[in-house]
Amino acid sequence: MNFWIAIGATALGCYAVKLAGLLVPAGLLERPVVRRLSALLPVALLAALTAQQTFADGHALVLDARAAGLGAAAVALVLRAPFLVVVGVAVVVTAGLRAMTG
Repeated sequence: MNFWIAIGATALGCYAVKLAGLLVPAGLLERPVVRRLSALLPVALLAALTAQQTFADGHALVLDARAAGLGAAAVALVLRAPFLVVVGVAVVVTAGLRAMTG
């Protein structure tokens, strides 16, 4: 029963956030600061999520195969590889190091 309460609360929360976004006046959204923030915020959030998922294990800071995979992906990006190649390189490096270290 608690499971369905959580699902219902999440659905209502998502709807409330969507409704709040629709109620924001258009004039506010056209301000240069808001436009700049809305362009940069997704990039910052994705970078923070990537760093947290790569270097954290619970409450500990770790440096393992995930960091090597991220480094390999960064090298592939610098070499201007297509996105699927970047993801493939990261997966192969991470999986290979995990297989070698057991």
